[in-house]
Amino acid sequence: MHRVWAELERRLKRWQRTAIPIAQCSLAAGIAWLVAFYVFGHPRPFFAPIAAVVCLGVSFGQRLRRVGELVVGVSVGIGVGDLLISLIGSGPWQITLVVALAMSAAVLLDSGAVIALQAGSSAVLVATLLPPGDTGGLDRMVDALIGGVVGLLVAGLLPANPLTVAHRQGKVVLDELERALRGVADAVRGHDAAKCADVLAKARESHKAVEDLRTGLDAGAEIARIAPIRWRRRGDLERYRTAATAVDHALRNTRVLVRRALAALRDDEPMPGGVADVLDRLADAVRTLQADLAEGREPVKAREEIYVAARGATLALIGEGGFSSRVVLAQLRSIAVDLLLATGIKRNDAIAALPPLSQNQKR
Repeated sequence: MHRVWAELERRLKRWQRTAIPIAQCSLAAGIAWLVAFYVFGHPRPFFAPIAAVVCLGVSFGQRLRRVGELVVGVSVGIGVGDLLISLIGSGPWQITLVVALAMSAAVLLDSGAVIALQAGSSAVLVATLLPPGDTGGLDRMVDALIGGVVGLLVAGLLPANPLTVAHRQGKVVLDELERALRGVADAVRGHDAAKCADVLAKARESHKAVEDLRTGLDAGAEIARIAPIRWRRRGDLERYRTAATAVDHALRNTRVLVRRALAALRDDEPMPGGVADVLDRLADAVRTLQADLAEGREPVKAREEIYVAARGATLALIGEGGFSSRVVLAQLRSIAVDLLLATGIKRNDAIAALPPLSQNQKR
């Protein structure tokens, strides 16, 4: 019974994440039909609600482009369908030819997926249900435009929170980074090569979380662009966007560090315990950065924690360590720079914040 409730809860949470776009789609579909039927007098305006739903979709992002692709795709499909079906009639081979030509024309015009699909489906409708030669072709193009415009208006007037996906995916990415840093710290501290290998395997899977974050940020930026009541969220989105690239680099450098730490552990090369302490301090800073971004704060506290962690990343940390220890030290410094960039400071300032490698080195 517990498993049933757990599964039901998981499905309800999934529905909650898509409740707003579902409401937007349903509302836009109804309004688009009303506008096309009562305002423009189209007797069968089925393209209007279809266009509204396709424009909005169940996922966010690229709505402006989707409207353009939708209108162009419908126009190409109807144009090719009306022209050819009036000349060659309707039948299986005619449908095959019309769809192939309509989709080919759409692809030649643009590489978007929506434009080709709409061209093909519109051509099928003309070839099977809607005979050419009447004014329906122009009406259907207008219906597509009505649906697209209504979809955008609904998205602009009843927008989702553009930070919802950013918060969720940002937490996933930063949790991945924190987990990797703490994992390798524990492996180094315990001289555990098997644990280090496990950390590396999990860290290699983090790229999908980064891509999901980028997709969410693009969608959020579009919402903030077309929805006036969400304009105030642009600053928070920009903080996430600044952090996303830098955290991606930090993850990449962490994977390099874990690989070298694993090599050291397998070769029984001494790895000073101080390395684990610096890794833990960086992990603490990542957790603070996640909290700052979630609360919409300037990440000043996270920046200070990174400064403190970076002060220990000098040659004194590894002493007479071998090649792997030196690579780990270099990666620690690179990760510190990446995290400082994630807090919004400039690269030159981040590099200048690093301590000299040795007391004899001039800054």
